[in-house]
Amino acid sequence: MNVEKLRKMAGDVRIGGKGTVRRKKKAVHKTAGTDDKRLQNTLRRLGVNTIPGIEEVNIFQDDNVIHFTNPKVQASIAANTYIVSGNSQNKKLQDLLPGIIPQLGPDNLNNLRKIAEQFQKQEAAAGSSKDEDIPEVENFEAAS
Repeated sequence: MNVEKLRKMAGDVRIGGKGTVRRKKKAVHKTAGTDDKRLQNTLRRLGVNTIPGIEEVNIFQDDNVIHFTNPKVQASIAANTYIVSGNSQNKKLQDLLPGIIPQLGPDNLNNLRKIAEQFQKQEAAAGSSKDEDIPEVENFEAAS
């Protein structure tokens, strides 16, 4: 092979000066901070305002609920945009049931009915199994 061509190729892949490791390409690391800054700039342009005092946010799906505890909530009413950020958990609807009944809309009432029917079936099954365990004895003194 041509010696000059080899030297040129070796010079192209060297990142630092003489004596450094040769690499095929320079690794460019993108920082997550730039994405966050872009997002914040876009939100500023929309004119979002932080809404204080919100303790929890629940986003209802079919059977699951995305549950945020102490989230940061921002809203832009003019752009019809709401931003919820923070730690989230995917939970079942029945796990959050007693506390979220006032939050349920007409779409989730059907899911609530299904859950109630499941509880009734479980109660009926548990009740029948309890009755099978107890022997029927009229006079306990005679049986002992």
